[in-house]
Amino acid sequence: MGDTMNKKKRLNKEEDSIKENLTQALNLPQDVTLGASLVTVTGKNEVYIENYKGIVEYDSDYIKLSTKKGQIELRGKRLLINYLTNDEMKITGRISNISFL
Repeated sequence: MGDTMNKKKRLNKEEDSIKENLTQALNLPQDVTLGASLVTVTGKNEVYIENYKGIVEYDSDYIKLSTKKGQIELRGKRLLINYLTNDEMKITGRISNISFL
């Protein structure tokens, strides 16, 4: 059973690698072809995030989101999710740091 799981993981990684290489070779947008997150920052007070999977943690100083490729952390003051849909959200507040994990 363990070997089957390892083979599936390896095949998924190989498939992802092929998709990434093809996307780069054809100069295609990663947010469309790979489902990569698109983060648009407007000054220090506004962030739009597209292609997120879920909210992991949320309070007024810290927001952590899960994505297809990992996680995104936002730190700041008075952080607020102004709106969200199934695949995008707008965050406002005094944003001091954005990290990709």
